[in-house]
Amino acid sequence: MNTVLDTFIPARLPEAAQSLRADVRDFLAREMPNLPADRRARSWLGFDADLSRKLASRGWVGATLPHAYGGTQLDAFSRFVLVEELLIAGAPVSAHWIAERQSGPLINKFGTEAQRAFYLPRICRGEAFFCIGMSEPNAGSDLASVGSRAVRRQGGGWSLSGRKIWTTNAHRCHYMIALVRTSGTTEDRHQGLSQFIVDLSLPGITVRPIVDLAGDAHFSEVFFDDVHLDDGALVGEEGSGWSQVNAELAFERSGPERIYSSVVLLDCWIDWLRRHGGRHHAAIVGRFATHLAALRGLSLSLTARLAAGESPVIEAALVKELGTTFEQEIPAVIEAVLGESPGEPIDAELLRTCAYVSQISPTYSLRGGTREILRGMIARGLGLR
Repeated sequence: MNTVLDTFIPARLPEAAQSLRADVRDFLAREMPNLPADRRARSWLGFDADLSRKLASRGWVGATLPHAYGGTQLDAFSRFVLVEELLIAGAPVSAHWIAERQSGPLINKFGTEAQRAFYLPRICRGEAFFCIGMSEPNAGSDLASVGSRAVRRQGGGWSLSGRKIWTTNAHRCHYMIALVRTSGTTEDRHQGLSQFIVDLSLPGITVRPIVDLAGDAHFSEVFFDDVHLDDGALVGEEGSGWSQVNAELAFERSGPERIYSSVVLLDCWIDWLRRHGGRHHAAIVGRFATHLAALRGLSLSLTARLAAGESPVIEAALVKELGTTFEQEIPAVIEAVLGESPGEPIDAELLRTCAYVSQISPTYSLRGGTREILRGMIARGLGLR
C-alpha cells in the first residue's frame, strides 16, 4: 500500500540554483545590517523594510512570480537557495516574507487578472507587505471553525465583520488575505469559506499589537467592524477558500524556514565551542548536523513537488512537524549544556541568543498549525485513521 512516505523522492539542487548562492552571500555581506546574534536569531520575524526593498531591487522578492508582473520567474529550487542563505545569515526579512512566500503565489494562482496586475508588481518592488488572516481567538489550528463573516451588500461588494489573532506584522502591513465565512455556519466546517484581500487602511479596521514573552510586538489582533470590501477583493471563487488556503499552507509548511529557525543559535554555540575547546560536545553537534541534513533533504523533496505544480499538503505537514521538533531541541540542548559548568565564562551574546530562542521556540510548534493537528493529518496520510 502506498503511503505519504512513498512520495518523498530524493531531489538535488540544480547547478543553476546553486550558482545563485554566491550572489546572495555577496549581497548580504554588503547590504545586511551588522546585527548581533540575538537579533539575527529573529530573522523571519525581524522587520527591515529597507533591506526588503534592496532585495526586491535584485529580483529576490516575488522571485518565482512571472516576468509579466515584475517577478524574476526563478524556479522553486533557486528560491530554496535564496531563502536558505537569508535564514542562515539571520537576515531580517519579515517585511516582505508573507507576500513573497504565500500571498503573491496565491494571487498568481487563484486571483483575477486585475488582482495579479495590481498586487504582484507592488509585491515584487517591495512596496506591498501582506499578513495572513487565518487564526481567530476560537479558531487556531481548527481553522475550519473561523467565525469572521463577509456578507453581500446591496448594490455590490461585501461587509466584513469579525476578528483575527496572532497576525504577524498586521500593524506594519498594507494588506491581509483573510479567510472568512461567506455562507453557512461554523458547523458546515469546510463549506462556505472564502478568501479576501483586505486593505488594512480601510475604515472599520482596528489593529492591536501583542507583546510576546521576548518583548517583541510582531503579533497583532485585528478587528473588523462592518468593513466595506468591493467585489474585486474576493480571491478565487466564493466558497473555495478551504481548498485555496490548503494550497497556501503547503508553501508555508514546507520551506527551509521550518528547519532553520534556531540555526543562528546553533552556529553561535559551535563558534563558542571552537574557541573554548568544546570537543566533548562533538557528538551533540554531529547529531544536530545529521538531523539537519535529513530534514533539508525532505524539504528539497517537497520543493521538487511544488516545482512540478503539485500541492503536497500532507507531506508538508510531516516536514513541518519534524522540523519544528528539531528547531525546539536545539535551544533545549544548548541551554542544558551551558548550565553544566558553573563559573565557566560564556559569551554574553551567546547567552542572550540562547535566552531569546528558548523563549520563542515554544511558538515553533504553534505557528503554521499545532503539533496535534499536524499529527492527525499525518496519521490520515499514513492510513492510520
